[in-house]
Amino acid sequence: MQQENLHEPFSIVFKTLDECPLEHKHSFFELVYILSGTGMQCINKNRFRYHADHMFLITPDDCHSFDVESTTSFFFLRFNNIYIRSKSIHTDNIQRLEFILQHANHQPGCILRNQLDKTLARPIIEAIAREYAQRDLYNKELVQHLVNTLIVVVARNIAKYLPEKVEAGTEEKAMDILQYIQNNIYDPEKIRTEEISRRFGVSESYLGRYFKRHTNETMQQYINNYRLKMVEHRLLHSDMRMGEIVQELGFTDESHLNKFFRKQKGLSPTAFRKAHISA
Repeated sequence: MQQENLHEPFSIVFKTLDECPLEHKHSFFELVYILSGTGMQCINKNRFRYHADHMFLITPDDCHSFDVESTTSFFFLRFNNIYIRSKSIHTDNIQRLEFILQHANHQPGCILRNQLDKTLARPIIEAIAREYAQRDLYNKELVQHLVNTLIVVVARNIAKYLPEKVEAGTEEKAMDILQYIQNNIYDPEKIRTEEISRRFGVSESYLGRYFKRHTNETMQQYINNYRLKMVEHRLLHSDMRMGEIVQELGFTDESHLNKFFRKQKGLSPTAFRKAHISA
């Protein structure tokens, strides 16, 4: 299967196609907006019929393709987590934004569930197209601002309608605890049981049962799985050294990171990275 990589912070492509490439995957995020046309989207072996104004988020390592039925005009926005974490996107919580995008529901279907955002997406994309065609003064700055707006709009839709581990019956306090953990995953002291218990007014003896009832896993399992996902993403989609990952994700030292990763995956971070690079 073809693997694509991105060699710039983000890229924008407009294409009109009668057929699309074979199923493939890539190491970056890809937003796909249908300007016109009809066909079938396939992602991870699931299929969804598309038409104009549908938008899809393809996350790293998703297998996907499009079966074009009538000539389709596509807008592609490709970006990686390094761009998300750069200072280009102005938001109070970059870690939260990164988490939302990485943990999108990897299923087919239009990512825009908010009706107001559906009417917002096309004007943004049309503005990007105009700026690309005109190449006028401050063109690059305007395009980047429009791109950032589009990414944040998508993240809002994912967070509002597709929050990981949150179901219809989840209480507001449980959602707040999940968000608190996501926001503070880089600071182990802040996500200790006693600290979460104190902040949310839930006794330590009850907190574990409460968390599992609403998320179907223990709080420690959730934290470990999330940290593992973050480590894997950095190993596969960045050139960060082990020491940098240790410092960013709050591990004691490289030995601690190695022990944690080996326990979860059965091999060291270095071996994991080498195995996937050579695959």
